[in-house]
Amino acid sequence: MIVKEWCMYCGECAGLCPRNLIEVRETSLIFHEEGCKDCRICIQICPVEALEK
Repeated sequence: MIVKEWCMYCGECAGLCPRNLIEVRETSLIFHEEGCKDCRICIQICPVEALEK
């Protein structure tokens, strides 16, 4: 997962990840890619389009 510089760390992606694989920290997102089923909900929900696979 790639987080672009305009990520606001709002937590929308983490809140909707069906497998709870995303952690939001103050200035970073941590993706636990093992277990990801590539549903891309995180990419679709991002309000600033800061995520890409």
